[in-house]
Amino acid sequence: MNPVHYRTDLIALSIAVLAVSSSGPMIAACAAPALAIAFWRCFIGASVTAPVAWLQNREIWRALTTRDWLGAGLAGLFLGLHFAAWIPSLRYTSIAASTAIVATQVVWAALIAHVLGTKAPRREWFGIAISLIGVIMLTGIDVSLNRTALIGDLLALIGAVMAAAYMAVGQRVRQNIPTSVYTTIVYGAAAVVLFVFVLVSNSPLTGYAARDWILILALTAIAQLLGHTLMNMALRSLSATTISLAILLELPGAVLIAWFWPGQQPPWQLFPAMVLIMVGLVIVIRSTRANYTKTDPTPQ
Repeated sequence: MNPVHYRTDLIALSIAVLAVSSSGPMIAACAAPALAIAFWRCFIGASVTAPVAWLQNREIWRALTTRDWLGAGLAGLFLGLHFAAWIPSLRYTSIAASTAIVATQVVWAALIAHVLGTKAPRREWFGIAISLIGVIMLTGIDVSLNRTALIGDLLALIGAVMAAAYMAVGQRVRQNIPTSVYTTIVYGAAAVVLFVFVLVSNSPLTGYAARDWILILALTAIAQLLGHTLMNMALRSLSATTISLAILLELPGAVLIAWFWPGQQPPWQLFPAMVLIMVGLVIVIRSTRANYTKTDPTPQ
């Protein structure tokens, strides 16, 4: 292992975790409609990655098969559904609760793998059970504090399941498609899905204050492009398990950022449930050692 690459990748991973941790607080602070935020995030992301992907991989673009397009498009569908559920959840529940629940995507990915024929070790089922108990506790506490929080918790849960489906599809598709090409197709497909949601919900795509546009651009640049790119870069010398565990630090990172900005202090009652979720996820990740992050981890 190259020690210079190792140190560089550790720094890159630290920056990436901080970058994705800012996602929830920025969304909560933005006054634009939630579905519009999701659309612009994916549309701008695809627009930025497309020129780079084309210049670096012209021959690969021409060689893509119908199966490649359909597979990447299906992954984009699930990514769009993930954002369509998770981002609106932040309008109903706290950043802490939403981020904790959506982090269980690793659990749902493990369950999907089991359905597809992968045998799960006993310790993995133990971790899944602990995480789900934590989710049930968190939802119950959340609802007792604010009844409308149940809507946000359910949306975050749907977001987690959709993110897991995105990872499951991506694991198969990414084997033959470079990251930049795959990312462009996926973000583009997700933007199309989200545009349909925007039309159905009649959410305006323009007319926001300058501050909201700045937050949307910052969300795309920091959480999506910077965090996403650095995580994949860190795979050069760090294991997928290490990166998966590091991504879990997004939860405490988001809670701390939200505490100071936009000033959303989480109720202390949520912390035991969040700890249970985190412990369960650590057990699941260490048990499976699946290469979740190699399928372009869902940027929060």
